[in-house]
Amino acid sequence: MKVNQFLALAAIIAGGIFSSFGQTWTPTIAPGLDWLSLATSADGSRLIAGGYTALYTSTNAGSSWTTNNVPVHDWTCVASSADGNTLVAAVGYPDSGRIYFSTNAGGIWATSTAPVQLWNSLAMSADGTRLVALGNAGAVYISSDSGMTWVSNSASIFSAYRVASSADGSKLAMVRASGAVFTSTDYGNSWTSNNIGAPPPIDAPSLASSAGGTELVVGGGGNGGFLFTSTNSGVTWSSNTVRKVWASLAISADGHQIVAGSYPAIYTSTNSGTTWISNNAPSLSWRAVATSADGNMLAAATFPGGIYTLQNTPSPSLAIGPINGIQLSWIIPSINFVLQQSSNLASWSDVTNAPVLNLTNLQNQISLPLSTDNSFYRLSTP
Repeated sequence: MKVNQFLALAAIIAGGIFSSFGQTWTPTIAPGLDWLSLATSADGSRLIAGGYTALYTSTNAGSSWTTNNVPVHDWTCVASSADGNTLVAAVGYPDSGRIYFSTNAGGIWATSTAPVQLWNSLAMSADGTRLVALGNAGAVYISSDSGMTWVSNSASIFSAYRVASSADGSKLAMVRASGAVFTSTDYGNSWTSNNIGAPPPIDAPSLASSAGGTELVVGGGGNGGFLFTSTNSGVTWSSNTVRKVWASLAISADGHQIVAGSYPAIYTSTNSGTTWISNNAPSLSWRAVATSADGNMLAAATFPGGIYTLQNTPSPSLAIGPINGIQLSWIIPSINFVLQQSSNLASWSDVTNAPVLNLTNLQNQISLPLSTDNSFYRLSTP
């Protein structure tokens, strides 16, 4: 058998107002609020945004927004499952309140058993079942039922500020308000100080993790700082030379694409933080950013102001492995692609097997039987 790999991409022409280096940021019709938090589904189609007084959701990559029927609070933390159906939102500074959860994409919200306090950060596994929340008092709370019930574990890390999760929820990273990094490999039940090789003390940092939990990025907030990246779960770190007040970070499933929101600019990297470019976005205070799994659908919210989105043309790469015959896999793309098959590279037909989303790495996977004929595969836009 001979298996070859081909990738076909359709050009997408995008229009907009603010563009640089081939990137186009487009303002959505989201209302002007003091936005505080953003999260997205794996494919970037579903968004949740939290701000002072309100929560909003979108089911079409930000083209339209719906206000959610929740109490008036300051929604500083939000998280979304890979499919966008499980959502969690928490109340934070300067307000205090509970953690709310929804299992139908924000149609109905309910209060959880989490105590009333000021919440700093939320992280969720891709399947939406496992969550970690950081309370302002330093306690670490864990949920294993999509945010319905919460328990405080034995960890009590003073000034725990931001938390990030791998796709399966087993690997977690946490950073204190001073910049000290902690990691967990058992769903947050225990934590290890990871200060060796960690970033120097930085004020009010932001944090993001890849799907595998191996690639991490930390940015200094407060009075400003640098961006630090790690490719070994925080054991060692590399820094860049861009100094800003970094408010929010997001990273793609494979850790290659990173978006960083700051005052007054948005920076992106396509090589795991080795180099960065400044986007020609409006000069605003970019408080929250989010990315799809492939890193090509980005969203950014301002404080105060609106919500902007950016859609790059994905270039999904097929991986082929000898698993149960052959297994084809690719990171779930932010624009729909169809797997096609050919025996002669002249005529192509859609593969009718439906891909299964692997929630440990956010990859679509299809297993096909071995064949004695030549088989060629490509991903194509419908």
